[in-house]
Amino acid sequence: MSVSDLAPKYIRAIAPYQPGKPISELARELKLDEASIVKLASNENPLGVSPRAQAAIRAALHDLSRYPDGNGFELKQALNRRYGIAMENIVLGNGSNDVLDLAARAFLSPESDAVYSQHAFAVYPLAVQAMGARGIEVPARNFGHDLDAMASAVTNRTRLVFIANPNNPTGTMVGADALQRFITALPSHVIIVLDEAYNEYLPAEVRFDTLSWLAGYENLVITRTFSKVYGLAGLRVGCAFSSREVADLMNRVREPFNVNSLALVAAAAALEDHEFIKKTYELNRAGMKQITGGLTALGLEYIPSYGNFVSFRVPRAAQVFQRLLEAGVIVRPITSYGMPDHLRVSIGLESENARFLDSLRRAIA
Repeated sequence: MSVSDLAPKYIRAIAPYQPGKPISELARELKLDEASIVKLASNENPLGVSPRAQAAIRAALHDLSRYPDGNGFELKQALNRRYGIAMENIVLGNGSNDVLDLAARAFLSPESDAVYSQHAFAVYPLAVQAMGARGIEVPARNFGHDLDAMASAVTNRTRLVFIANPNNPTGTMVGADALQRFITALPSHVIIVLDEAYNEYLPAEVRFDTLSWLAGYENLVITRTFSKVYGLAGLRVGCAFSSREVADLMNRVREPFNVNSLALVAAAAALEDHEFIKKTYELNRAGMKQITGGLTALGLEYIPSYGNFVSFRVPRAAQVFQRLLEAGVIVRPITSYGMPDHLRVSIGLESENARFLDSLRRAIA
């Protein structure tokens, strides 16, 4: 018997999450200068870290010998000021991945199911599988969530339904009316996890206030992240908003000190950096037009996106991805999402977008 046989079969079957290729790794592999590489693979903020967050980090460096505030009081207080959500209704995590996993740990078991969409965020099936629960992947409709089909997949064993809105990696979005009807129709034994990692990128005309729904749905969990618009991907901090009872259960399975001290102070400061958030939003809107316009000029189909990235179809996607790497441009292959003919590109600075489009033109020639 191998030592691996000591682990449950459902753990042995997990295929680990594959992140975007780091700049340093590509530089080593192809002997490129790191400074010459453009990374547009992980939906990071091309403007970097919020200036207010940087100042908060510098101010906290002297106190790193102390454990973090395990309750995250100051960050929860900042979230309360921003969103009006009571502090006991907030769960903090080591990135939003962590709070997604906390929901799975709190509500799933080998006797239960979870429902999620095809082409949705890869962490959902991983979190479900780690608990030994059965994952039910519902076929997508036009690369987005088919809510009717997802509702039909719910059984008396279902405990979680995951919805990413906007969705990653497709960028599709479910509208307010359809989403609220879906949530209302689900039975009370199902927890709905609404993943809003890209919420801040939504234009005003399609944005709606899901946080106000929490008062009417005790089984709703809304997750957000500081990795995208706030530029704190390297510090790993996210949060969940829910009823007090659900937050209490998630906190029972949360690791002590799961958010580090620098992440806590940086996130609280970033929430208040409205100028940086506005600048990031506007850069993303302009960059999206630049990228999609360039893809159209190259004759390539893309999926209209509400995030800070866009997925596009390209012949011989694996070969094109490799050619882009050789040109020092990192994008994201999404074969693991069931989309082998697509690549996903994050929106970067204007110069980075131009570099990508020029390299893509050469790669498909």
